[in-house]
Amino acid sequence: MKHQVARVLRRDQTSVERKLWRALRNRAFHNFKFRRQQPIGPYVVDFVCFDAKLIIELDGSQHGTSEGEIADEKRTARLAQDGFRVRRFWNGDLIENFGGVLEQIWRDLGRPESPMIVAVEDEPIRAQRYVRRKS
Repeated sequence: MKHQVARVLRRDQTSVERKLWRALRNRAFHNFKFRRQQPIGPYVVDFVCFDAKLIIELDGSQHGTSEGEIADEKRTARLAQDGFRVRRFWNGDLIENFGGVLEQIWRDLGRPESPMIVAVEDEPIRAQRYVRRKS
């Protein structure tokens, strides 16, 4: 059942999910492998990097209600029990500050340096592809 839900969510993604997925897919983000709309435990998460045990959730207005906040806390606690770290971004943050969101994801992946500096030094082929997209 969860896998069918995940398939529908992948097909019917929001514009902000699509925007972030373009930056993360096919190892385009500094060779980190991400999956989207991935079933984990009782949930389907927006994006996950299994190697880094990092989950990225994009939150719309429904998450700003008290019920939404309680559900998110419960979900985050459950995913943490499985060893995942969860980073949440408001949809508006992704729209207004896409570069800042990518930099935060980079830091969450355990990379404290600026992605542009590290990319040029560590992964020139992928970095050039990524740098061009960001310009």
